[in-house]
Amino acid sequence: MHGMLNIAVQAARQAGTVMIRQLNRLETLEVFEKRHNEFVSQVDRLAEQTIIEVIREYHPDHSILAEESGKSGNHEYEWIIDPLDGTTNYLHGFPVFSVSIAVMHKGTLEHGVVYDPLRQELFTASRGQGAQLDDRRIRVSKRTLMKQSLIATGFPYRGNNQFLDDYLKMLREVTKQSAGVRRPGSAALDICYLAAGRVDGFWEIGLKTWDVAAGALILKEAGGRISDFRGTDNYISSGNVVAGNPKIYAALSKIISPFANNIP
Repeated sequence: MHGMLNIAVQAARQAGTVMIRQLNRLETLEVFEKRHNEFVSQVDRLAEQTIIEVIREYHPDHSILAEESGKSGNHEYEWIIDPLDGTTNYLHGFPVFSVSIAVMHKGTLEHGVVYDPLRQELFTASRGQGAQLDDRRIRVSKRTLMKQSLIATGFPYRGNNQFLDDYLKMLREVTKQSAGVRRPGSAALDICYLAAGRVDGFWEIGLKTWDVAAGALILKEAGGRISDFRGTDNYISSGNVVAGNPKIYAALSKIISPFANNIP
């Protein structure tokens, strides 16, 4: 395992421990609403602090882009951190949330880690080295037909409610043409489940860089495809994501693209 990937794994596991320790006192946590339907808790901040401390121990000069504390530093290596992807789930005790950490070098994703602390599942990838779940190689599914495919998604929220009508049209068509649609509530895990063949496609509007960076690398290393709604590589900056195994990616893109004209 590459040294930086090992550091990311160490940081993710420590952040996961913070989350699990706090699960039995959810009602006493301080929770703040950053924007409508977007919450942050003491656990988000403590988990992020834990991750940054681990990174700083080994690479004090590297840049960091973190969900709660923002961007710091100006280095060719940047660590992209979502300390708790699925905060609303976590605060309700709904058992789907994760830690996501990616390392980018001069704009290229090099390493990615997504950790599910409840199931203790660790998804990892380094560019050109394949993707793993708990050190076992993973690949996207081989399904070729939408009618047999399970598709994951996320609902528009934050400032993206303006696209809700467009999204609901997408959801209607995907529901009609697929075997089913699931909305677990952690985009990082959704993309990793796609990489592991547990779902066959995924789409969402308005994700942030830290939501998708690690998962995107893991997915690509598992043989999947990912883009924005126009088929370009701008999905990290736009936050609009469509992904899948090669066949289902193409089919899903075709279904949602007629309803994406109003989405930048």
